Amino acid sequence: MNAPAHPMLVVDGLCRDYEGGGVQALRDVSFTAEAGRSVALTGPSGCGKSTLLSLIGLLDRPTRGRILLGGVDLAQVRNAHAFRARRVGFVFQFHHMVPTMTLQENVEAPMIALGLGRAERRERAADMLAQVDLAARAHFLPTQVSGGERQRAAVARALVNQPAVLLADEPTGNLDSRNGQRVIELLLTQARERAALVLVATHNPEIAAALDTHIELRDGAVVRHEGPPAA
Repeated sequence: MNAPAHPMLVVDGLCRDYEGGGVQALRDVSFTAEAGRSVALTGPSGCGKSTLLSLIGLLDRPTRGRILLGGVDLAQVRNAHAFRARRVGFVFQFHHMVPTMTLQENVEAPMIALGLGRAERRERAADMLAQVDLAARAHFLPTQVSGGERQRAAVARALVNQPAVLLADEPTGNLDSRNGQRVIELLLTQARERAALVLVATHNPEIAAALDTHIELRDGAVVRHEGPPAA
């Protein structure tokens, strides 16, 4: 199989400064990643993992450097909300499910930005919940299911728009090892079936070892890169 002409993600000389340049959250970070692959981002708290995911997900803008996602320079994106809805899925440590909405309604919500009709949203959400073994919990509220089930629902919500890139920030941090492993397996299986790129920020060495590429950050800089060469 021939390698793709262009990587799904290019991070080139990325820097993010705060407080007038007094705090440098990221320092000259560069790497590439292909569609259908998985990347572990590790390092101590405050090393820049979440900042990097926020920049890739267009929740923040870099001070210097550039990010290309599917060949698109993120600096040129004018409607970040629409771009995220179509290209990026998020899974967080704290699942951010809307507590007054059922699991199905939570999974349906991202499809509203795509302009899909209600019947199609329902069908796709139900199918996605079935794929993460939550069909029987579809009409439960988040407070009525376990932590592992809530996080699996968050995976379904992140994948329902078939994003090119899935960003997971400590997605197993509040789960026991069994449920944590299941969530990671779901992320990787579902994303690979869709040829999506997965980036996972984690403190868990076992999770990092299970992914294709391992990038370790310290004080905002890459100190270890195992996998495809940096950009």
